[in-house]
Amino acid sequence: MFSGVFFMIAGALGIIRFPDFYTRLHAAGKCDTLGEVLIILGFMVYEGFSFLSVKLLFLSFFILLANPVGTHALIRAAYLTGVKMWKKEESQ
Repeated sequence: MFSGVFFMIAGALGIIRFPDFYTRLHAAGKCDTLGEVLIILGFMVYEGFSFLSVKLLFLSFFILLANPVGTHALIRAAYLTGVKMWKKEESQ
């Protein structure tokens, strides 16, 4: 569970630190997906094998499928509507 919290915090820092919409959403999508799944797996280990752990397993599969698809849809919509990508400015 602690490793999941670490990835969630890393994703939050990525949202704060990265310069544009695309890189922020990339950090949020990757770190949040892994963090949520690791937290759910920690709950499964804590709970032991039961019906609840089976439900948590299905929930983690859904998160592994839904989060990247949602992130991709948001980025594609932003790209199609003309949200500009960040470009590093050359210092003179």
